[in-house]
Amino acid sequence: MKVVITGGAGFIGRKLAQRILARGTLTGASGQAEAVTDLVLFDAVAPPDEELTDQRVRAVTGDITDAGLVAEVIDIHTDSVFHLAAVVSAGAEAEFDLGYQVNLDGTHNVLEAARAADGTPRVVFASSLAVYGGAVPDTVVDETPITPETSYGAQKVIGEFLITDYSRKGYIDGRAMRLPTIVVRPGKPNKAASGFASGIIREPLNGVDMVCPVTPESRMAIMSPRTVVECFMHMHELDSTRLGASRAILLSGFSVSMGDAAAAVQAVETNRTRGRITFEVDPQIQAIVDGWPKTTSSAQAADLGFPSDSNIGEVISAYIEDELG
Repeated sequence: MKVVITGGAGFIGRKLAQRILARGTLTGASGQAEAVTDLVLFDAVAPPDEELTDQRVRAVTGDITDAGLVAEVIDIHTDSVFHLAAVVSAGAEAEFDLGYQVNLDGTHNVLEAARAADGTPRVVFASSLAVYGGAVPDTVVDETPITPETSYGAQKVIGEFLITDYSRKGYIDGRAMRLPTIVVRPGKPNKAASGFASGIIREPLNGVDMVCPVTPESRMAIMSPRTVVECFMHMHELDSTRLGASRAILLSGFSVSMGDAAAAVQAVETNRTRGRITFEVDPQIQAIVDGWPKTTSSAQAADLGFPSDSNIGEVISAYIEDELG
């Protein structure tokens, strides 16, 4: 079977690809496990060479706003698509036109290409907690209304609605997940407003000083890379009739304060030089974070068997094991 990961050169896309290759099979149109023979990493940039050593993997570099190219990548032989490609939150807010071109038009291109495929491809869409806004409760639950207050949030809501409608029409077998903030992301910070949540762990453990732009008391809902990859796999394999009228579900994150994250980093036993953590509030970022939910709790996700994390210590240990060695 052929599988396409948009945003496949990104951090989560590459980890998802590794997980799919290790498993070797996914549920196909037959409803049975089928061997993954063609895994395409589609992104605006090329993945590292080490991601292309498996003969089942190939990379396509290009623009997701190019409908013709997307149709070539997601062709009639495509069985499954994991749609991760996006302009992240702060970037979509700062560059209005680019955000809608990539996050809305790009998603529409993916769905139209999948619609033209033979059979009914499974499409898993990465949504976000940015779909919530306004007077958000500290704990977002399944019944919390969708009220985006950013362009990024609006784009993700529209993507969810498209996934549900294309599935209703029988064009795709779509499903969408609202992801908490993923911590810890390795590498350099991106333009996401939540980037400091990874930086407060990543930078000190790599010997770099970290200035956190929010107060130590600031809390947010997070999920580890390991767990989010397993959630993508679980969502793909799930019988989508169990999702109900909406194909979008909330995932359960866990709540951590930046002060607790900093303390957990300081408690790590390491032979490396550890960077210092200081707090200097950026009013703009603080205002954004204050509008986010402090945690998420989904009874639906639990009933459907989705995994979740439990504490920041486990997340830090996983980052050390997976990225630092």
